[in-house]
Amino acid sequence: MTLPIHAVLADLLGVLATRSSAVLVAPPGAGKTTAVAPALLDQPWCSGRILLLSPRRLAARAAAERMAALAGEPVGRTIGYATRLDSRQSAATRVLVVTEGIFVNRIQADPELDGVSAVLFDEVHERSLDSDFGLALALDAQAGLRPDLRLVAMSATLDGARFAALMDDAPVIESAGRMFPLDIRHIGRAAEARIEDAMASAVRRALAEEAGGVLAFLPGVAEIERTAERLTDLPAGVDLHRLHGSMEPAAQRAAIAPAPAGTRKLVLATSIAETSLTLDGVRVVVDSGLARRPRYDRAAGMTRLVTERASQAAVTQRAGRAGRQSPGVAYRLWEAAATAGLPRFDPPEILEADLSPLMLATAIWGVADPRALRWIDPPPEAAVVEARSRLAALDALDADGRPTAHGRAIAALPLPPRLAHMLIAAADHGWTRTAAEVAVLLGERGLGGNDADLDLRLRRWRGERGQRAEAARGLAKRWQGLVRGGDSGASGPEAIPGCVALAFPDRVSKRRGSSGEDWASVGGRGFRLDPTSPLARAEWLAVAETQGAASGARILSAAAIDEAEVMELFADRIETVRSVRFDPATGTADALRERRLGAIRLASGRDDRADPEDVTAALLDGVRTHGVGLLPWGEAATALRTRAAFAAAHGAPEVDLSDEGLGARLDEWLPALLSGRRRLGDVPASALHGAIEGMIGWDGMKAIDRLAPARFHSPAGSSHEIDYAAEGGPKLELRVQALFGLATHPSIAGGAVPLVLSLTSPAGRPIQTTRDLPGFWSGSWQAVAKEMRGRYPRHPWPENPASAAATLRTKRADARNA
Repeated sequence: MTLPIHAVLADLLGVLATRSSAVLVAPPGAGKTTAVAPALLDQPWCSGRILLLSPRRLAARAAAERMAALAGEPVGRTIGYATRLDSRQSAATRVLVVTEGIFVNRIQADPELDGVSAVLFDEVHERSLDSDFGLALALDAQAGLRPDLRLVAMSATLDGARFAALMDDAPVIESAGRMFPLDIRHIGRAAEARIEDAMASAVRRALAEEAGGVLAFLPGVAEIERTAERLTDLPAGVDLHRLHGSMEPAAQRAAIAPAPAGTRKLVLATSIAETSLTLDGVRVVVDSGLARRPRYDRAAGMTRLVTERASQAAVTQRAGRAGRQSPGVAYRLWEAAATAGLPRFDPPEILEADLSPLMLATAIWGVADPRALRWIDPPPEAAVVEARSRLAALDALDADGRPTAHGRAIAALPLPPRLAHMLIAAADHGWTRTAAEVAVLLGERGLGGNDADLDLRLRRWRGERGQRAEAARGLAKRWQGLVRGGDSGASGPEAIPGCVALAFPDRVSKRRGSSGEDWASVGGRGFRLDPTSPLARAEWLAVAETQGAASGARILSAAAIDEAEVMELFADRIETVRSVRFDPATGTADALRERRLGAIRLASGRDDRADPEDVTAALLDGVRTHGVGLLPWGEAATALRTRAAFAAAHGAPEVDLSDEGLGARLDEWLPALLSGRRRLGDVPASALHGAIEGMIGWDGMKAIDRLAPARFHSPAGSSHEIDYAAEGGPKLELRVQALFGLATHPSIAGGAVPLVLSLTSPAGRPIQTTRDLPGFWSGSWQAVAKEMRGRYPRHPWPENPASAAATLRTKRADARNA
């Protein structure tokens, strides 16, 4: 069978005869996945194996089976495949299709790639982390160890120039695609409609309006199942299939195989069917326009799945599935104008993923900073720093970023660092078998069901039959055998919580409240659990997987764990923390003694041995946070601050004694007053007054006393406090008789500011307020005096008070003292 790629194979072979690298750009359907590798086998430079990297297990298996069928051989002879759960290869295998993760493990174990002549990176435009990393390692190995190694980057999009530049200006060969006419119909979707309802309706419409098989793209397994529930009464002759990564291989093969004669195939698929696969007989695509992608929350240290709009590149790939073998139709559940608003491409995984595995792998490769390798997009610095910190916490990297012995042991296992650490640490507890099974459960969705309780899932999986369950058990046994003492691990389900806790110590959580809905984790994050789950009755959980916002992520999988086991596993992490906290309501420094496991408080009580300096610091910080108004200033200190502000406004040296000014200088004057005290209220008011005087200084106090005296001494010999905080200005309240004989108005600030006089009767009742005492004497005094003579006949009320003698006594008392 002639494919479009055959037209450029000679050009590719010519380049590889003299160059070690090439870039092949070929649209979907051109045949690059199945035609290129076999064409290289008889080249003079190709004496070893050809590794063809595929982004997914399903695609790897399908590509190998297709090439083997074209060669007229069974899979595993000349052409084979290797994935995590399945492998078909032999000593005769020359073309081996492997997933990108398998290749990364292979080149890390054998940087020279002994026995390998070429590595073909298929679908590099998808920009998975393993693909980018595998290419970076291969280029590094090619440059330093294997200049004869052929590397070919194969892309379905026209971004070959970027890869060519990365690969030492490798030649770019472009192939035309084979695309039949494609009719795109935008049918929209009501905003309030559930996606499964809209998809079921669109599928029925497609089946009624068009002939041929139908491929429907949905974001995830849950949406696939709910859509399938709504399609139970399909027309006769329509076979419904599901297609996603957690299915049994036999079911996946049935979904991509040609439909039996006289039937039509309907496949409900995730994005797994976007690239690398040709579904025979499909000429209609129904696209939800949604995709589910992993997003790593660096602050929370967890990856969560997010449903979002598919990219323009993705929906183009999806539509192209309908036009591979004949004219096709694509139904899109959005308006045509909305396509321009979709993101152009899916973001490269390296920009959003957890880089812990990458960081450890590069450290073992001998590169301390992964950004020293060649990348299309280098890893972000913040992600590198976070990954290095996480690996240091697992004792995988030392302080200089070099791999430790434990780190090398982690990297030797084909697992993410957390799970590899779990498997190694579990051996010390005799839990190796369970740890290996937990690692498989967490890596393979759907094994044992989707219950949040990992104990229940493990029990179910152990009783399951079927190819996928058996393959997963085989994988667990292989992982178990890779660990020291792994062959003796006879642990049971009771070891599950301990294993999970070893892998995710920061996610060990304690229940908050009685409902079991809210949980606090050692790492400080809050988790939420369905309160109807049996796990909600536990006091402690070893949490493995979560999804959602970091502040309240939903627990997807966990196991109940005893508090005693938590204390035993993490005894070295439990700390006794002494702290002093300030209570602004009481102005008190409360000293506490707590036992803590990370952010979880295990016990607490009063600390009678608190460091006095810590108490002083807490009081000081409390004043700094809540303001100097919490201090017991007293009347004298408050009055002095007010007088100082008035005097500064009238020529005295300025000292900022406002709340803000005092707060800015707290460290200069307050610590000495707080020493030995636990309450702000215990600071003597006199000490605060003294501190204010010290800030003002001797010369300053003299200026204040001159410009803003604290008291007024009357002609009668009495002394009265001046109220500098009065609303109308500095104010003085005294009996009118005390001012007899005074012909000028009392003033302050060198005579610039007249005092507000509040004049009272002998009984202390107000009779007049004035800023002009002479005017009062010559004006309204006569009327006031006439009235007062009737009320207070024993006191003097002279006709001319300006020339009368000031007195606070009655007329009779004055006469006796005359």
